[in-house]
Amino acid sequence: MNNEKIKVAIVGLGFGAEFIPIYQAHPDAQLVAISQRTTSKLNEIGDAYGIEKRYESYEELLEDPDIDAVHINTPIPLHGIQSIQALKAGKHVACTVPMATTVEECKQIVDLVKETGLTYIMMETVVYAREFLFMKELYNNGELGKIQFLKASHQQDMDGWPDYWPGLPPMHYATHCVGPVLGLTQDEAEYVSCFGSGTIREELHHHYNSPFAVETTHIKFRNSDLSAQVYRSLFDVARQYRESFEVYGSKKSVEWPLIEEKPLVIHTAKRPEKDIPENVNCPDYAHYLPKEIQRFTTKGVYDQDDHQHLSFEQGGGHGGSHPHLVHVFVEGLKTGLSPYPNAVQSANITCTGILAHESALKGGELVKLPDFTLS
Repeated sequence: MNNEKIKVAIVGLGFGAEFIPIYQAHPDAQLVAISQRTTSKLNEIGDAYGIEKRYESYEELLEDPDIDAVHINTPIPLHGIQSIQALKAGKHVACTVPMATTVEECKQIVDLVKETGLTYIMMETVVYAREFLFMKELYNNGELGKIQFLKASHQQDMDGWPDYWPGLPPMHYATHCVGPVLGLTQDEAEYVSCFGSGTIREELHHHYNSPFAVETTHIKFRNSDLSAQVYRSLFDVARQYRESFEVYGSKKSVEWPLIEEKPLVIHTAKRPEKDIPENVNCPDYAHYLPKEIQRFTTKGVYDQDDHQHLSFEQGGGHGGSHPHLVHVFVEGLKTGLSPYPNAVQSANITCTGILAHESALKGGELVKLPDFTLS
């Protein structure tokens, strides 16, 4: 593929539509097809962006030999099976989070990637958001010193979202907080312990047999002295949307603001007490990208009210991460290099959440990550 554009199909056109203009502008990609079960939505998006190939059937799309890769943006329960179908059909896969809803599906994806040599990436927005890239730059430059602890949260009110959301166990959709704590140092979770707290309203319990309003997980890193804490809520907790990530180092620490769109706070060791904290406005990292897609770190479909997906209204555009995700996927296919997070890394991140919920149901019992999630 080194001398050819990567031919991509986008599957799911709610959140997925946000990526269309990015693929169309990327110098090494060609968006050749879209897929959506609703005919009217399929044609509306196809007409708006001039896309000729349109599939209501995912299975028919996978039979198209002109498609190299699929970018899956369908409802959560479909992620695992559709990724498996695509890999079996010989397509590279980028899939929105989480990787799957069961440990078994995660294992099938990892096994298929090993068998086929195809590329898989879970499109975790937080690990390409400008705030994360800023902390990663500080870490890589040695400015944080020795990393001592990491913490992250994802709190969101999911009332009114599609019918697979009600009652979802909080840690089943935990990649936005697990991803960054593992992604900063690119370590792996070895085992977890999780506690449930509070109770969502009773009519939500039966969907997943889960009562918890909040789940809080401690993650022990493999081959490291590090651990992390993540916490997650989806229903019946009064909180503005927040995806936070905080890192505590021996030289500097970085904390997320309590209110969205406020500056990060950097704490610097060995200063006079009142001078330790300072507000820092996070820079943008468009310069990491080809010039053709740099504008999408701050502008995109989500600036247009008639196209805006609710995740943008709540999440503020995901920190400019979308063009970075597209680029790392396309670049990985062009170069043969494994994008982060690859199949094994994605399984480690996703299974951390799935198994954390199992731990919560067992009163915080330690649960080890399976071997297939470890490199």
